[in-house]
Amino acid sequence: MLADLESGARDAVLVYNLDRLHRRPVELEEFVALCESVGVRDVATVTADIDLGNDDGLFMARIFAAFAAKESGRKSARIRRKMLQNAEQGRPHGSVRPFGYEPDKITVRSEEAAVVREMVDRYLAGASIRSLTMWLNDSGIAPAASKSWRTSAVRQILCSGRVAGLREHHGQVIGEAAWPAIISPMQRDQVLARMTARALTKTRAPRTYLLSGLLRCGRCGNRLYSQARHVNPENRVRRYVCLSGPDQGGCGRLTVVAQPVEDLLTDAVLTRLDSPALADALVGKSSVDANVAELSVQLDADTARLDELAALYADGAVTAREWIAARDPITARIAQTRKAIAAATDTADVNELAGTGHLLREQWDSLDIDRQQAVIKSVLGHAVIAPGTPGARSLDINRVHPHWRI
Repeated sequence: MLADLESGARDAVLVYNLDRLHRRPVELEEFVALCESVGVRDVATVTADIDLGNDDGLFMARIFAAFAAKESGRKSARIRRKMLQNAEQGRPHGSVRPFGYEPDKITVRSEEAAVVREMVDRYLAGASIRSLTMWLNDSGIAPAASKSWRTSAVRQILCSGRVAGLREHHGQVIGEAAWPAIISPMQRDQVLARMTARALTKTRAPRTYLLSGLLRCGRCGNRLYSQARHVNPENRVRRYVCLSGPDQGGCGRLTVVAQPVEDLLTDAVLTRLDSPALADALVGKSSVDANVAELSVQLDADTARLDELAALYADGAVTAREWIAARDPITARIAQTRKAIAAATDTADVNELAGTGHLLREQWDSLDIDRQQAVIKSVLGHAVIAPGTPGARSLDINRVHPHWRI
């Protein structure tokens, strides 16, 4: 319509009511400026005709626009209040069926809930968002509202308070939801802590080294870094190296070829998964998971304290200086708690893998590298590589000292 007015194709405007034409005064002024520039004066409505060519007509149009803006604002406020009320009562929101739930957004869809639990287990065991997305698409598991999975959708499910039985409003958890949880709030806290620790918003190249971050130098204790050595254009040897640069801080005096040590530690991990020693170790680990639960409760309590403090500041009960003084120790505790949750030993992934070493051995070559590393990290904390014999052409297994996580 505006284009027709500007081109001269129309010389008047017929509309049911002015609030159908614009709801903000600024929109009216833009419309009036256009009409003045092309010589259009007549605007006809069901209730009244407006002559934009005289002061009385403009005055009436501006009154109608102001009233429409007021009504629009009141309607928006009512909608916001209703949405907040629904959120406080834990009711679902939105028109799209969430993955893991039926269209009523309350009833759990068991098949998809099992997928959500496996996604969380794999992620906490070390799988990346990218590898989870590829696994979902390769497995033929359909998302709720699109043809294929994207990393953003996978990340949203992992972060979501919904799957933990929590109701969110504008990105903040405000209470328990009316629907049953698929995972525990503690698991969600662990997911969020891991995402924070790994800074997943940064683009990361796909892994090519199975033991990245897991090897330590036997001379200085520094971590070993993956580095390839090109013997010739056709021969690229993968290695783990102790680097002495200012950013690495190692001694720079130890190197080990990647493939032999990867094969050795893979075999050791798969053997340990089937070992009685691991089964005995798992029996005594329940207290660690209880500690994670306590940390999760502490995190929720400190988050609630921050919300209460913000409310006091908003009401004028505390000054800005008092608010900052009270806020800083709470935020510091929250950061420490999240780090502790991320670092705590959660045995859920190990319990799932215990006794499956022989099966994983048969499937190993078909697993992607993220899944392989997740299996290794489930039981291996790190391995120390001792100095080797100069001139040796094969790996001395006595150089490799695994330090088991469990």
